[in-house]
Amino acid sequence: MSKKIIVAGGGHGGIAAGMLLAKAGFDVTLFEKKSRSDMGYDWADAFDATAFEAVGIPMPPEESYEPGANITFVPPSENTIIAMPEGENTSIIMERKFLYDYLIGFAEEAGVKFKFESEISAPLLAGDRVIGIKAGGKKHYADLVIDACGCESVIREALPDICGIQKHTAPGEKLYAYRGLFNKACDEVESRYKVYLIPNGMMGLGWVISEENHSDLLIGKFEPFTKEEAAETARFFREHNPVIGSELLRGGEIISIPVRHTLSVMVADGYAAVGDSAFMTIPLLGSGISNALRAGAMLAETVIADESETYSAETLWDYQKKYFKEIGNSMSKFGVVRNILPGLTAEQVDYLFDSRILTSDEMNISGGSLINIEPALIKKAAAIIKDRGLRSALLKAISDLGKLAANAANGP
Repeated sequence: MSKKIIVAGGGHGGIAAGMLLAKAGFDVTLFEKKSRSDMGYDWADAFDATAFEAVGIPMPPEESYEPGANITFVPPSENTIIAMPEGENTSIIMERKFLYDYLIGFAEEAGVKFKFESEISAPLLAGDRVIGIKAGGKKHYADLVIDACGCESVIREALPDICGIQKHTAPGEKLYAYRGLFNKACDEVESRYKVYLIPNGMMGLGWVISEENHSDLLIGKFEPFTKEEAAETARFFREHNPVIGSELLRGGEIISIPVRHTLSVMVADGYAAVGDSAFMTIPLLGSGISNALRAGAMLAETVIADESETYSAETLWDYQKKYFKEIGNSMSKFGVVRNILPGLTAEQVDYLFDSRILTSDEMNISGGSLINIEPALIKKAAAIIKDRGLRSALLKAISDLGKLAANAANGP
């Protein structure tokens, strides 16, 4: 009898792992609280299209996506903007609902059994081993549970402390984001994709994307806020971007996005986290869709290779090592940047732009970080910056990057 795998939640990485494991002969069941028609947000996102190849499925039809856009970064004063140069761009923009339907179709064809409208309430435990889940009011047992429940995973949050897996995000490790697609009030725009840092003194960021038939507005803050507050902030963006109309066409939701480095430990006996459940998200780059899909493939490869069929923390550790080696270590630079940005004032961010300490080279996010920040850059900046607070933050970043490099060299 084939080993039973439960995928808890319908995250992209969980679907990918489940598909590949089902292809390899595992008995895979995925539990998801939403209906199939409700899967995915009501908007499109950008992500690296090469992730399809990583999970062994073909590129979708060309009419289902469009090329990604290069970003223009806008500081609080808007004096010195940074427009990313044109270059090779493997990102595509695709509707979330289409992407889910596309992935689910391949997973079902591979043999994954989907249990939609089945809400997960807790893991089933035998000591410190995960042996299944509670979903839809029933107990479901498995040899391995893949946690794809998302940032606030009820599985991860209920794990025993001895597993050593962080259960909750700390303050400042989540971005609360309002996303709305509005009508276009005009056709002429300076840049198709503008990202604002600390817009209007707001601690956070925002973006305005001008698409063919709509304008896309995102407002992100490090603290929870209401739709009424989002509407007030939207006035600032409309004043600076006449393309944003007043009619909400789609979206209008506030979601939470993890903005910290990937879990330091993401496996336990009978358990593995993937995607948002393991904090693999990268803001501005499709919320970690590509990372989740690649991680799902790495996890499936590790499970298939486990000849002991124990799926223990020890045998699943190869998944963690592979992920950090190929993705996680470089992504962790974003954690260093994230630790700096929430503490900076608008004036300090303006200084980094106006003094050319930050240029298009440093703002290159293709490597998986909001800012490609290196020790040499920080030392240079710290030497010329007179602001004690900013200099202190940058010097701390040097220390953090040194620790990160040491950890990367020694493995996760």
